[in-house]
Amino acid sequence: MSAKEALALAEKSNLDLVKIAPGANPPVCKIMDYGKFRFEQAKREKEAKKNQKVMEIKEIRLSMNIDTGDFNTKVNHALKFLRDGNKVKVSIRFRGREMAHTDNGLVIMQRFAEACTENGQVEKAAKLEGRQMLMFLVPKASK
Repeated sequence: MSAKEALALAEKSNLDLVKIAPGANPPVCKIMDYGKFRFEQAKREKEAKKNQKVMEIKEIRLSMNIDTGDFNTKVNHALKFLRDGNKVKVSIRFRGREMAHTDNGLVIMQRFAEACTENGQVEKAAKLEGRQMLMFLVPKASK
């Protein structure tokens, strides 16, 4: 059907002529109430957004001379965050002479990652950025 005939038919039934596939040859059009279509589309998008889970980033700060009790507490906090479905950012800030022993910080980070393997996995490995070493953990995909 020609575009003029389709437009006349749409105006006759008090509806709009909407191009569905303008790139097709010939273009595919549909006669519908465009306002109602837009409203329902927005409603579907809003519903999809409501059902979506937002992933937050929780930070855990470690220090170079952390003891086992404090370390275990921090690991438990990280595991709780990972179970809740959040990302965990683990950081160590090096002060003064600690900058000369960044390798010890890397060992602490690796130990932390190993302790969190049951609920999480390393997304971004430990990396030194200025005076801070950062590592990101994400929850394991549920099966």
